[in-house]
Amino acid sequence: MSEYVLEMKHIAKSFPGVRVLDDVTLRIKPGEVHALMGENGAGKSTLMKILMGIYTMDEGEMLLDGKPYHARGPKDAMEKGVAMIHQELNPILDMQVYENIFVGREKKRGLCVDKNQMIRETQALMDELDIDISPTAYMRDLSVAQCQLIEIVKAISLSSKVIVMDEPTSAITDKEVETLFEQIRRQKKAGVAIIYISHKMDEIFQICDTITVLRDGKFIGTDAAANMTENQLIHMMVGRDITEVFPKTEADMGQVILEVKNLSYGNRVKNVSFQLRRGEVLGISGLVGAGRSELVETIFGMRKKSGGEIFVDGKPVQINHPRHAIRNKIALITEDRKFTGLNLIGTVAENITIVNLGRLFRNGLINRKKEREIADIYIDKLSIRTPNAQQQIANLSGGNQQKVVIAKWLLSEPDVIILDEPTRGIDVGAKRDIYLLIGELVQQGKAVIVISSEIPEVMGLADRILVMAEGRVTGELERSEFSQERIMTYAAQFGE
Repeated sequence: MSEYVLEMKHIAKSFPGVRVLDDVTLRIKPGEVHALMGENGAGKSTLMKILMGIYTMDEGEMLLDGKPYHARGPKDAMEKGVAMIHQELNPILDMQVYENIFVGREKKRGLCVDKNQMIRETQALMDELDIDISPTAYMRDLSVAQCQLIEIVKAISLSSKVIVMDEPTSAITDKEVETLFEQIRRQKKAGVAIIYISHKMDEIFQICDTITVLRDGKFIGTDAAANMTENQLIHMMVGRDITEVFPKTEADMGQVILEVKNLSYGNRVKNVSFQLRRGEVLGISGLVGAGRSELVETIFGMRKKSGGEIFVDGKPVQINHPRHAIRNKIALITEDRKFTGLNLIGTVAENITIVNLGRLFRNGLINRKKEREIADIYIDKLSIRTPNAQQQIANLSGGNQQKVVIAKWLLSEPDVIILDEPTRGIDVGAKRDIYLLIGELVQQGKAVIVISSEIPEVMGLADRILVMAEGRVTGELERSEFSQERIMTYAAQFGE
């Protein structure tokens, strides 16, 4: 028997003009939680797509339990004992839990589907894993964390030897993270190998035994997590030391540019008031469900306010639609870039210019040459890694997609830029680029609002923090007053 359950040796893969993997080796032991680390674009996703049979490798070999392994696609991979839980979950929302678990491999009695058998087996799995979710619940009624647990149940029902988890905690609460980690520990004891992909350093050192790092498509090294520090890991990932995690840029604060008075949106936003000055970074913190996103979406006109007033440069404005916000020089980089920030079938150039199409029309047609010229300026300005402006946006890494969303809004020349979870799911290098960009914006006299679920991030970037709970502002802190304990105390003021 091999020491390793999975070996991917000397893997290489090229796309036209780009070598995305070059002599990469990954070895996983049974019952090991193995972190696969690297910046966006390092080759992690390509390597996992080769494992799942989505891509074919150009060079190298794969072994599962010491025997040659090749998958013709994800279904074939799962049947052979390799499952993947993707960052973007795709549950069939109108189906029940048991149907999602057995989709494509339904139990049958004769020619008929045996619904009762599938429900019984699903319940047995739930009991074994101590998960309190009904097999007959509809997927649309479950939380993101519960949907992730269902994906784990599905992987376990296949008797998987290897489970790949891609950013499994990017959209769940701390309590739900602990539930997920408990399931990971259970699988580890059962001898299942976990390949864990995450940009959250604290998670890596909390749950992982071993770390493998890729950079620019190349294998950099593998070591026990206990032998590494966070700084060493970052250096391996980016090839340089990042001395300041949050580079705070000081800027002169000017006049109030945006004021919100008693703004309400149903029972999700309740009588919120604040002022925002030019040159200021205002952080908004709070637990999931506190109403942070709903607040900025109401300011931006994505949601219709039920009460309150908005003032820009001291003048009252009516914002009932995003175009009204754009007209008043307000931009919103939304929390979910894939669904509300990007046209995934469009090119980089099309996405950068989409808010400002009026600049591109000539004789009733879009001037494609001008479109590319504008895009090239922002590709250079924001260091967007793409072969060219005509590259389809879906082919870019998460960090570079986020930079394209920011470029789109910067082109509209806003005075107020709102960033909702701007660094979710992106690597340390891309995060730093965005932090530096925020500094440049406030130095130009822009005003910035940052929403982040990561308290150290919002403390590192903001001049002032509003804390929300249940749709209300429960606390306001100046920079000299920042502490995680005070923020959490305000964030937990429920029903008061």
